[in-house]
Amino acid sequence: MAAPVTVYGPVISPAVARVAACLLEKDVPFQIEPVDMSKGKHKSPSFLKLQPFGQVPAFKDHLTTVFESRAICRYICDQYADRGNQALFGKKEDGAVGRAAIEQWIESEGQSFNPPSLAIIFQLAFAPMMGRPTDLAVVEQNESKLAKVLDVYDQRLGESQYFAGDDFSLADLVHLPNADFLVNRTNKAGLITERKNLARWWDDVSARPAWKKVTEMQSAPRPS
Repeated sequence: MAAPVTVYGPVISPAVARVAACLLEKDVPFQIEPVDMSKGKHKSPSFLKLQPFGQVPAFKDHLTTVFESRAICRYICDQYADRGNQALFGKKEDGAVGRAAIEQWIESEGQSFNPPSLAIIFQLAFAPMMGRPTDLAVVEQNESKLAKVLDVYDQRLGESQYFAGDDFSLADLVHLPNADFLVNRTNKAGLITERKNLARWWDDVSARPAWKKVTEMQSAPRPS
């Protein structure tokens, strides 16, 4: 019997990996439906019904379809609130204050961390996979931008165990895919590992069983 939740897209995609990590933290069974982007399947009429911009991931369960990875993660936490890590999107007793503490760092990830880190990842990891040349000027420009963000992060993580406080939350999870690429698939690991508090945080969050499962999924041979 197929899992009632389907995530569309290749798990090597940071955005798809973000959703997979959330589902694993919440102990929600799911299946990955690969989308062959090299053949333009993400622009097919059937896929555009799920994701009107033709990007991955898309998400479908027995109730609805959702696109955009962070929106999907929020939906998973709310719709499957009684599953798995029930504090992932804040503890009930912390109310709006606890939710806001998480939300502000999710927004920081999307607005400040993701753009420069993804640009670096594309140039140093994905471009070679696709047979494209690496634009070192783009790398240098975005490394400078990212360093400023990471300085703020390092300061924050010197004040608390995780971004939103003493508990691992969605604020931390959303950072995992890009951080993992930087540390393990580029020569820019030092951006994280040479900052004391960020390095401590990374050692902690990257060892979580859910994230280790995602990296195993990414390393698994693709079906022929």
